[in-house]
Amino acid sequence: MCNNHEITKSNNPDLQQVERQLSRRNFLTKTSMGLGAIALSSLLNAEKAFASPSSIPNGELLLQNYNKNRLGLPHHLPKAKRIVYLFQSGGPSQLEMFEYKPKLRDMFGQDLPASIRKGQRLTGMSADQTSFPIAPSIMNFEQYGESRTWVSELMPYTAEVVDELCFIKSMQTDAINHDPAITFLQTGNQLPGRPSIGSWLSYGLGSDNDNLPTFITLVTKNMGGQPLYSRLWGNGFLPTEHQGVQFRSGKDPVLYLSDPENYDGKDRRRMLDYLNKLNNVQHDTYGDPEINARMAQYEMAFRMQTSVPEVTDMSDEPDYIFDLYGEDSRDPGTYAANCLMARKLLEKDVKFVQLYHQGWDQHAGCPGGVRAQCKRTDQANAALIKDLKQRGMLEDTLVVWGGEFGRTVYSQGELTPQNYGRDHHPKAFTMWMAGAGVKPGFTYGETDDFSYNVVKDPVHVHDFHATLLHLFGIDHERLIFKHQGRRFRLTDVHGHVVKDLLV
Repeated sequence: MCNNHEITKSNNPDLQQVERQLSRRNFLTKTSMGLGAIALSSLLNAEKAFASPSSIPNGELLLQNYNKNRLGLPHHLPKAKRIVYLFQSGGPSQLEMFEYKPKLRDMFGQDLPASIRKGQRLTGMSADQTSFPIAPSIMNFEQYGESRTWVSELMPYTAEVVDELCFIKSMQTDAINHDPAITFLQTGNQLPGRPSIGSWLSYGLGSDNDNLPTFITLVTKNMGGQPLYSRLWGNGFLPTEHQGVQFRSGKDPVLYLSDPENYDGKDRRRMLDYLNKLNNVQHDTYGDPEINARMAQYEMAFRMQTSVPEVTDMSDEPDYIFDLYGEDSRDPGTYAANCLMARKLLEKDVKFVQLYHQGWDQHAGCPGGVRAQCKRTDQANAALIKDLKQRGMLEDTLVVWGGEFGRTVYSQGELTPQNYGRDHHPKAFTMWMAGAGVKPGFTYGETDDFSYNVVKDPVHVHDFHATLLHLFGIDHERLIFKHQGRRFRLTDVHGHVVKDLLV
């Protein structure tokens, strides 16, 4: 199919067919809005109509020599260069790990007062309960570090790094069930179809590595629990090159990347060059940006055939690193191995690395369930913080830990002194961040004695997103994508930067 002759419409029937499909009617239909936009721009001040350096408020002098991209980003000097988001799917119980509520010990089995519940929405699993017996955590808590942060016995490794962590104990979300709550935290909306956080960052800031995707996802193997869908790391309505790419454990980390059996791939470069010429003609004819996006993906896949085997090879990691992350780190696909893989990807300047770990949905057997999950994740979480710091990367790498909501103080189902279950609770839960620009050894927000209501400094999911974008030098109100006649952003029409969290 491919030769050294120049491809033209006159000698290629494929291109002739493309040309025939473009009629005068189609041309006017497809370009009418564009022509109107050109006319409108001539009536406007171009500097105000489009993002430009001189229109950026505050800090113009600092940004004069900063290398901005085609969108005029960043809006201000960023603190973060890359991010790893350790998402704990299922809703970890803050009461078993970080929320020390000693007064509850004397209230075992008592009904949670209606004045505390305040008529808040309940899930279908506890809506029929006639009483809401208080279930104090059976875990022992101690204070650690110079910050004197309370941490339970389940997280001894996290206790070693609390002075690097910034706790938010007043997180709030709008969703009470898993799928809409996870979708909300990952995309800023409870309904599917919006771009994920990583896709927004990829679109806004581009890539720092030409040989790996900007946005990579890792999922702990064989965990079960609430299902995860690829749309959680999808691009939504953004161009497709901004979607997350899932790396799997095993022989083929990325599906369809390896050459077919008995094919040596020597002519792949020539094939892509020919295909690129065909698609350039198609793009010139129709102007569809998805054509270029698809070609960008083909080219990335070609480069990844070399870069992926290199970055997923753990043979160059010394034994002390495996010891740091724990024995599970030698088993590809475990949470510990994925944390180590995340560090390797961050070293290669992958901008957004997303880890998903399922199994935090303890409606029954909460103490044992949380204990097992902490055993799988605690050492690796702390190791990632230590590893990034010893390499000088923590200062410009943002680390985020948290789930989609918290758990109730009352027991769902049978309550005994040593066993209880906890239902979903969206109105008060805990997350933590570390690294790039957030205050280390700091706790923000406060809940009541029942960890049921936020009584100080609430942080909504939209506020969290606004703050995250701010750390990357982005004004969340100005990172906008127009789709179907509406201007969309990650924070919708809400959110404010929580500046008290920042250094």
